[in-house]
Amino acid sequence: MVPLDKLAQITERFEYLEAKLNAGAPPAEIAKISREYSDLKPVVEQIQAYRNALDDLTEAEGWLTDPEMRSLAEEELPQLKSRIPEMEQALRVALLPKDAADARPAILEIRPGTGGDEASLFAADLLRMYQRYAERMGWRFEILEEQFSDLGGIKEVTVHVQGEGVFARLKYESGVHRVQRVPETEAQGRIHTSAATVAVLPEAEDVDIDIPTTDIRIDTMRSSGAGGQHVNTTDSAVRITHLPTGMIVTSSEKSQHRNREIAMQVLRARLFELERERIDNERSADRRAQVGSGDRSERIRTYNFPQGRMTDHRINLTLYSLGQIMAGDLGDIIDALQSDDQARKLAEAGV
Repeated sequence: MVPLDKLAQITERFEYLEAKLNAGAPPAEIAKISREYSDLKPVVEQIQAYRNALDDLTEAEGWLTDPEMRSLAEEELPQLKSRIPEMEQALRVALLPKDAADARPAILEIRPGTGGDEASLFAADLLRMYQRYAERMGWRFEILEEQFSDLGGIKEVTVHVQGEGVFARLKYESGVHRVQRVPETEAQGRIHTSAATVAVLPEAEDVDIDIPTTDIRIDTMRSSGAGGQHVNTTDSAVRITHLPTGMIVTSSEKSQHRNREIAMQVLRARLFELERERIDNERSADRRAQVGSGDRSERIRTYNFPQGRMTDHRINLTLYSLGQIMAGDLGDIIDALQSDDQARKLAEAGV
């Protein structure tokens, strides 16, 4: 049984928020109240359906003593008794504490790791994989900063991803992605192992992170161009150094003003994630064991091209559909990671 007193508290809170919205909440509060109201609405609908099922169960059990209703009760009781535990489990998941960042857009960063040119080419493959996944999800995928290697791989790329539930889905992608395949540069046909690092950060707002101007140094420099007439002759690229942490963010688009915006956006996201990690580490000593912890040094996944196999090491999931996965079909993987994360949290909560 789920705690009925907890369900009553949630329903009362929802009704209070609904009354405030109907009465005309102050403009400064409307956005906050509407967000909480929207978050609670599907939970309250689940609670009402659960209560209705309990009432139906009680009523059907009462029919067993009525000769005229007994056959109907015997038909309905098995269905109700099988459905109610499923509803209880769904409610337990709905009652788990939410990550406040789940509904936010995300900053996605991909960098090559060990493996030289092959690692850069794999980083470009990962970028295309996430771009195709974003298209499937109907998300906006905007490349903020991109640096290419000589062979067309990626030295570094930063992407802004916007849409419904972006961070809730992509946060499980943070970590080291390992690839095993025959590189295009390999003449002997030998399989090489290389890696790329993915970081997924929730987008931070100004109210989340206050960055005093005294904490940053902003340098402008000439953007590197393609050569010839395309060489940038103005100092439009921006490098921001966060002095307390030594963190450096650069942006080299054509507009210096836009570069400042991009660099500050990425810096806020990185500092916001540092603060989230600090708080999470205080709350949970075994945070590193949790799925989606964001530990970028952890090898989370292996893509084996000769065998067409993808293995996610955190949940021991192996799929032989590498072609579809690289084409952006990440739904089953992320669903499995979310389910495992929920199971861990339910176990920790003892529900």
